[in-house]
This record gives sequence, C-alpha cells and structure tokens, in this order.
Amino acid sequence: MAVAIAGAAETALGRLPHLSELDLHVDAALLALADAGLSLEDVDGVTSAVHNPIDVAHALGVRPTWFDGTSVGGTSFLVHVRHAAAAIDAGQADVVLVLHGESRRSTVGRHPRPIPADGMMGQFELPFGVYGPPTMFTLPYLRYAHATGTTLEQLAAVPARQSEWADGNPRAARSTRVDVAEVLASPVIAWPFTKLMCCMVSDGGGALVLTTAERAKDLRRPPVYLWGAGEAGDSPMVSQMPDLTRAETFERSAAAAFREARITVNDVDHLMIYDAFAHVPLYGLEALGFVGRGEAGGFIADGNTAPGGALPLNTNGGGLRYTHTGMYGMFAIQESARQLRGEAYSQVEGVEVSVVQGVGHFFSEAATLVLANQEPA
Repeated sequence: MAVAIAGAAETALGRLPHLSELDLHVDAALLALADAGLSLEDVDGVTSAVHNPIDVAHALGVRPTWFDGTSVGGTSFLVHVRHAAAAIDAGQADVVLVLHGESRRSTVGRHPRPIPADGMMGQFELPFGVYGPPTMFTLPYLRYAHATGTTLEQLAAVPARQSEWADGNPRAARSTRVDVAEVLASPVIAWPFTKLMCCMVSDGGGALVLTTAERAKDLRRPPVYLWGAGEAGDSPMVSQMPDLTRAETFERSAAAAFREARITVNDVDHLMIYDAFAHVPLYGLEALGFVGRGEAGGFIADGNTAPGGALPLNTNGGGLRYTHTGMYGMFAIQESARQLRGEAYSQVEGVEVSVVQGVGHFFSEAATLVLANQEPA
C-alpha cells in the first residue's frame, strides 16, 4: 500500500521561552493537521522521540491505537516515518502524527537527556574529556581529512554554500550569506571546527501527517509519497566506530531505501543530509554514492550543491544556517516536503525525487527516506 505525507508544518523557531516542549508538540500537530485539512478526530497513531507518545497524545486529546516512541537522536523522525508507513500498510493505523518539539535554547519543560556514568560512554569516553558533539566529532574528522586530503577551506565551504540557500530567509536563524574566509575567521570551538561550522541552538517543533496515498489524494495539500526507507545502527560510541572516516550506517540505511524505492543516485533531484556539523555532508555524499572517496569537499567547494548546482543540497540552509533544536531530522523532512510541493523559500525547479539522510547521535544510527511528488510505479 502506498503511503504519503498529507500534512507538514513547523512551529515558530528561535528563542521561544513561552512554549514548553509539550506545547511545541501540540502546536506542531495542530498546524500539520490544518495543513492536511484533517482534525484530531481523524488521528489514530502518534509518534514522538524522548517524550512518551502517550503523554503527547493525551495533551492532544487523542486516544491512539498505534504509537511509537523510538528515540535514537536526530534521525528519530525519519525512523518514525518508516515505522508509521509500515503500520498504515499493515492496517494498524490510518492517520499518524509524527511529532517533534524541543526547547533546546530556552530549556522550558525539557526532558532530561542524561549520559549515565555507568553506561558505555560514561565509562569509556567521558573520563577522557570527550563530551558533546564538538569534542566527539573532531578526532574522527581530522582522521578523515588526513585520509582524504580534504582541506580546511573545503570544510568551510559547506556552511558557506548552505548560506547561499538560507540568504534572506526570515525563518532562518543565520539568514545572511557568508564566505569561506568568514567561516574560518569565526571563533574556534574545538579544532578544527569554528563556530560557523557548528549548528546553532534553537527552540522549535514540526509535525507530519501520514496516511494512505489514496486518502491523501482527496485532502487539502499535494501528497508527498514515500517511495522507500531504510535504517541502520552501529556502535553507540565514536571511539568504537568501525571506521572513523566513513559513515557506514549511512551506507546501509541508504542502500535499503534506494533498493526499496528502485532508484539510483542519478534519479535524485534534491538532497537533505543532516548537518549538525560541517563534516557530516562530506561523509554523507560519499556514503550515499554521489561522489567518490575524498571528492566531497571539492564537490561542494566547486558549487555543485549551491543554487544552480547539479545537486541541490540542504536547501533550507540546514542545521548550520536554518535551525537546529538538538534533533534536526524533522526539519530536513519538512524542507524535502516543501521542495516536492514547490513551495520552498529557495525553490529548486523540477524537483520530483528528494532524499533525506538522517544521523542519530554520532553516526550510531541512521535513517534514509526517498520521497517523491508522484506515486511509486
């Protein structure tokens, strides 16, 4: 059974101290349902990450017959789309809300996300001063740069090129264009990452409404069809990645999604790669097969992913320029949906197939969605 995104919406973004995380979930749900032309009475499935989906459903006044609380970092929402599609296909649900709300900047009603001292990371990484993404990602990236010859200027080209997409967007946290020199001149956070190579911190939420493709055709908005999806998991610790210079989880999740969708990289018109830090799109372009080993930095620096380039990438500006609430995957899906509907701020002409690549934690988990504005063959 074909499944489609029938509604997609984001809340306000930025600093939102008047809204708790639960408020953001509720706000996003109501906006997405209005977008689809449906009501809470139509909903029989709910998903959320970190927050218990039943808590969220209760706040909405929904009594679901299917729910999913899978929480695997920023890629959780891509996983939820895959799981919800399977539930709809199996007849376990008809209309599913995929929800996200996070008060990362204001920390209002924020659910705790502790790292247990007796867990693997607590035992084997924290004692050595490795804490948080800037320190966890630096050594792997430096090894990648050494192995591939990627330069600092090429790394800085990632946020610089993405700033061209976000330029002037009133919803983008960083809405002005920057060049490579400005990225390199911004304060060093953890070598080699400067401030503009790191995502911002914001509050916000988003929601998707999934239902059958048949039902979606009769609703308010153009359907966005799910052609294929995949997920993969590996080590929960950066220090134990099979290869510090490769996103192997990306390779596996993308291979599954492309196989299910019956596409190759040549069929992709638009690409969203989760980009909490500037190096992740480099890993992603290689892992998904868009470039060869060591070619990603030059590919981006040469303008291939910028406006007018051959492969439009992170067209909302990504987590580096648009928004990043801590779990960014929802916003990557939202931009993909906007591009396929033809209503993005920086709209790409002729987008028919869009791929969304998500990462959870530190390459521990990954999920991939292949979305399109035509029904699958």
